[in-house]
Amino acid sequence: MILYSVHDWSDAYSNMIHIAGGERFPAIWAERAPAYRAAALAGGRARLDLAYGEGERERFDLFLPEGEPKGLVVFVHGGYWMDFDKSWWSHLAEGCNRIGFAVAMPSYSLCPMVRISQIAVQVAAAVDAAAGLVAGPVHLAGHSAGGHLVTRLLADNSALSDATAQRIGMVVSISGVHDLRPMIRTAENDTLHLDAREAAEESPVLLNPRPGTRLVCWVGGAERAEFRRQNALLANIWAGLGAATASHEDPDRHHFDVLDGLLDPRHPLTRTLLGM
Repeated sequence: MILYSVHDWSDAYSNMIHIAGGERFPAIWAERAPAYRAAALAGGRARLDLAYGEGERERFDLFLPEGEPKGLVVFVHGGYWMDFDKSWWSHLAEGCNRIGFAVAMPSYSLCPMVRISQIAVQVAAAVDAAAGLVAGPVHLAGHSAGGHLVTRLLADNSALSDATAQRIGMVVSISGVHDLRPMIRTAENDTLHLDAREAAEESPVLLNPRPGTRLVCWVGGAERAEFRRQNALLANIWAGLGAATASHEDPDRHHFDVLDGLLDPRHPLTRTLLGM
C-alpha cells in the first residue's frame, strides 16, 4: 500500500515545468487565437469586447456559427485567477462553432486587484449577459481556474440568475480546481490572498449543486496528481448531493493540450460539452 501525500504544494499545482516543451504553449495560443478571431471577424461571425459590467476587463467576445445558433457555449479561461484574458483562447470556439453553437469568452478582473469571490460574481454576470444575446440551451466549460468558476456558478448560492441557470444543459470542468483550500499552501497565494473562510465559501466541493445539475469533470491522464484528484473529487461529492456527474481522464493529455479537443467538432470533449 502506498500512501498519497503532498510535501510541496506549490510544485503539486505547477504545470509548465512538468510538461516537456511546456514553455512553447503560450506562443502557440498567441498565434492560433488571433488568427481565428480575425477569420471570424472577416466572416461577420464575431462580436468583440461586449460589456457585461463597468470594469475594464468585464468584457466578452462572442463567436457565431454559420446560420442561427443552436445554443450558447461559454468558455471561461484559466490562469490561476491571476493571468490571461479572453484574447488567448478564441481558437477554442472552433469545434462548437462548426456544430452550430455560439461561443462566448469572457475576461474577468484578476487577483490581487480583486478576490476570487469577486471574480465568481463577475463570471456569473458575463454568463447572464451572453445568455441574453443567444437563445436556446447554455453549456459551460472552464479550464483550470475557469473550471472552478463554471462549477461555482452551479452552486445553489451563486450569483447566476435563476433564468440562466434553468437553461444550462451541461457543465464541463476541464482540469478544474474545485477545492481551494490547498491553494492556501502554494506560492500563488502570495497573489491570491486566500484565507480559510474564503477558500471554504468558494470551493464547489463544499457547496450544494443546483437541482438538475449535469456535470462532467474532464482531466488529462498525464496531468499532475492533484489535478486528477480534484477532478474525481467534485464528481464524487456532487453525485452524492443529487447532481448527475461523471469524471473522465483523457489518455496521454496534459494540462495544456487537454484543451485541444475543443478545436474538433468530432472530439469527445466537444461532444460531451454539447450533450451529444
